[in-house]
Amino acid sequence: MKKILVNKEFLSDMLLIAVPIALQNLITSSLNMVDTLMISELGKSAIAAVGLANQLFFFYTLIIFGINSGGSIFISQYWGKKDTENIKKILGLAVSLSALAGLIFTIVAFFYPQYVMRFFIKEPLVIQLGSEYLRIVSLSYVITGIGFSYSIASRSIGQARMPMVVSFISFLTNTLFNYLLIFGHFGFPKLGVAGAAYGTLIARIVEIVFILYFVYKNIDPLAATFQELTSWTKEFVGRYLKTTYPVIINEALWALGQVMYTAAYAKIGEESTAAVQVAATIQNVFFVLVRGLANACTVMVGNKIGAGEEEESYHYAIQFLIISTVSGLILGLVLLLTPSITLKLFKNLEPDVYELSKLLLMFMGVFYFIRTFNATLIVGVLRGGGDTSFSMYLEMGAVWLVGVPLAFFGALILKLPVYLVFVLVSTEEIVKAFIGFPRIRSRKWIKNVT
Repeated sequence: MKKILVNKEFLSDMLLIAVPIALQNLITSSLNMVDTLMISELGKSAIAAVGLANQLFFFYTLIIFGINSGGSIFISQYWGKKDTENIKKILGLAVSLSALAGLIFTIVAFFYPQYVMRFFIKEPLVIQLGSEYLRIVSLSYVITGIGFSYSIASRSIGQARMPMVVSFISFLTNTLFNYLLIFGHFGFPKLGVAGAAYGTLIARIVEIVFILYFVYKNIDPLAATFQELTSWTKEFVGRYLKTTYPVIINEALWALGQVMYTAAYAKIGEESTAAVQVAATIQNVFFVLVRGLANACTVMVGNKIGAGEEEESYHYAIQFLIISTVSGLILGLVLLLTPSITLKLFKNLEPDVYELSKLLLMFMGVFYFIRTFNATLIVGVLRGGGDTSFSMYLEMGAVWLVGVPLAFFGALILKLPVYLVFVLVSTEEIVKAFIGFPRIRSRKWIKNVT
């Protein structure tokens, strides 16, 4: 701990990157909370419908996160060498793959929304509301993917302020149009759940306009021409995919695992689905600092490896793990002790949803520090170091061999309440920590991919 306190370079670099990312995530999580708060006024069927419909978007965002996390490994290491030509090529690959994935998910959500909803739940009203929401919000997927690529690339070269500012603009836009269109204020039509979908779509359009404006005005390493974005060779694409495909598979299968958890919770009942949505929304606000630390770790560890300072990258990794664990212990304690306070935001929750949300938040607080440790270990250290295959096997094994089987065993066989099923699912975090930390100590994760 003493080394952290006296290492001014580490602290200044960490704060420069982590704080804007944390603030951006706070804005995004606050937006999700505002969405859930407004939708909760429409009842638990609306909460469940939007929560389940957004599982498809969640699955998509984790896939593009994998695409762009893989790209971030290259960009951060190329930035360590000041190689802007290859940074633009990697950005072009990330944008192309993200947009392609967005198109596929748009087709599924726009043309087959009922099939998506029926995968989770049988209640006709929830299916109807969720399908209506999905068809509209799917039109934002491609835009989201392109904007996400530019935001991650911007962070990877130390320009974390731009995504933060744009997220704030998006937050204000989404909140305004949700207020106008969900409830029909100031002469706007009262659209309910569909209004929330239109609010999101409008916000995404505004977001991409501002991202491209700021990039091409102020961020020269990313202000590429079409030719610079697409001038790939076969060897270049192969090298990118070799490092990136484990991250994409990792995120896709991890996200699919989270979707399966949601499906297991939905089998318990509509009120359980609504309670998970409410509790997860609150937990995500608490998680913003850890996301900032994990992303800062990816960039700083990658920069050190790219610059040939491998021993320093190991010390950075250990410092990040210590900071994230201590932060997780403090925030987890707050989460555990304050559910009655945080849930006061949701004034119109039905009593059954309120009680389940309260218990879920308490158990989330107990396991919180392990989640923060693992987030930094996998997203920050292993990926920042280029050890993408090991991180893929670690997450795949923990989710699919431990978490998912226990989720359905608890929900369908033992018929446990949703908060105890969550406890069973959280076993996967313990497994990841016990297997992952020895890998960090071994230094085998330090790989120069450039």
